[in-house]
Amino acid sequence: MRHLPAVAAVLAAAQTAPLLQVHGRAATTGAIRSALADARAELGAGSGAVPSMDALIESARAHLENQPARLRPLFNLTGTVLHTNLGRALLAEAAIEAATEAMRHPVALEYDLDEGGRGERDDHVRELLRALTGAEDATIVNNNAAAVLLCLNTFALGRGAIVSRGELIEIGGAFRMPDIMARAGAEMREVGTTNRTHLTDYRNAIDERTGLILKVHTSNYRIQGFTAEVSARDLAAMAGAAGIPLLNDLGSGSLVDLSAYGLAREATVRQAVDEGAHLVTFSGDKLLGGPQAGFIVGSRDAIAAINQNPLKRALRVDKIRLAAIEATLRLYRDPDRLAERLPTLRFLARSQDAIAAQGARLRDPVAACLGDDFQVDVGPCHSQVGSGALPLDTLPSAALQVRAKGSQRSLEDLSAALRALPRPVIGRITDGALQFDLRCLAETDEALFLANFAGRA
Repeated sequence: MRHLPAVAAVLAAAQTAPLLQVHGRAATTGAIRSALADARAELGAGSGAVPSMDALIESARAHLENQPARLRPLFNLTGTVLHTNLGRALLAEAAIEAATEAMRHPVALEYDLDEGGRGERDDHVRELLRALTGAEDATIVNNNAAAVLLCLNTFALGRGAIVSRGELIEIGGAFRMPDIMARAGAEMREVGTTNRTHLTDYRNAIDERTGLILKVHTSNYRIQGFTAEVSARDLAAMAGAAGIPLLNDLGSGSLVDLSAYGLAREATVRQAVDEGAHLVTFSGDKLLGGPQAGFIVGSRDAIAAINQNPLKRALRVDKIRLAAIEATLRLYRDPDRLAERLPTLRFLARSQDAIAAQGARLRDPVAACLGDDFQVDVGPCHSQVGSGALPLDTLPSAALQVRAKGSQRSLEDLSAALRALPRPVIGRITDGALQFDLRCLAETDEALFLANFAGRA
């Protein structure tokens, strides 16, 4: 081990210069230390000889180049279109181009080009949101949880916020509505029961300390059977008469009628505004198909109060996301071509026949990649929307179904190997098969998928 060179000697070697040029001194130094540590371990185990300078530098190069980014592209073949753990909505090309331009150049983020002075960043999307929702005014924050938090903090800080027990939801990541209400400084006042809440329950809870009435769309579950809930229209009328704002949180709000794409009919944001709520909140990266954002639309006075809240600055979006949001919203002005341009709707609208045909094209090449240890078939399956949207609705789809001819363990090893690919392939093991739902595999990505899949060999 005494014959191993010092770190400084390896750094000074002429062969190291290209690594320093590409990766910088700090990263290269760390890689050289790792290469020397590997050499010491091999010598200590009695295997191998003292490596040459070239061998050490090549080992350092491997350390530098074999560190793939943690956040890297993958194939989502789970059958969940808006998979929270896999980044939810894919952006439209128009949104990607707009975000790229915002990264490359200065933009008039808070600059009024007409007046030549300071402007408001909300102005870039305000008129679009007003036109698409019918609301008097609109504002935007970094996600829908932030939108709800900001509304509660603005109108119910130190005051009561009335909500039905049947709407005290928990969504992914241990997000619980009671916790958000507490952090916003609101005093939660539960009314009704888990399965039945009536207008009189809300009316009887109103007092001089009531700051807001909250209605929450139970987007990730349904209560069925002996149930009753108060419509947003009836709540809005009661709240208006009492001079109390109603906040209607839609969660995965949609700007279009989803029944046109074969999904269950859900109230659109425009319908929620028409029902009279003072404020309506919804997400940007779910059914809307854009980047992560939280939209707040409603009455002019209510939005003005929200924009004066100091928390608004802490929750605002940056220029890159704002550019992508504006481009996404612009697509909604042409609903006839929306599914062509918006990946979320395009995936949701794919027919089972088209997906099955894709599976038939891919079956033999995939089977050839996997070899004789596995059997590959194409079979029917059901996709889901995901991210708490339309939880009871599934979409007929088709999947590549891989079964091991040996033990179940080999199927789990295959799944792990595919997750370790340069571009991971994520499916799910169900009913004794590793299933790859093809709904979210664009036809234009088939060649890339096969080339990547073959790489496991």
